[in-house]
Amino acid sequence: MNSIELAFEGAWRVLIAGLLFGAGIPVVYALALRALTVGATTTVSAEGDIRVRPSLRGRLLSALLVAVVVGGVALGLMIILAAGMGKTVTFEHLIPTFVDKE
Repeated sequence: MNSIELAFEGAWRVLIAGLLFGAGIPVVYALALRALTVGATTTVSAEGDIRVRPSLRGRLLSALLVAVVVGGVALGLMIILAAGMGKTVTFEHLIPTFVDKE
């Protein structure tokens, strides 16, 4: 019975990590692209060309969300690299660093 509980505990961790890094990052990126339309102005020239100008608020929100995506990808790569080097990632001082496995 104990091994089944351990298996479910590990499965939940994998599910959470998969949702966070597997589906969460693309969703945040899609929200970043969608944020560019917040307050955007659209103009049409005499030739029929359509031009959309994102607002400053939309650009700032989009930049913040893209920074979250880049940070998530960097953190995921750090965890993969740490495992390959026989180390682990710790958040002891709020900055992720490599430490030797105990």
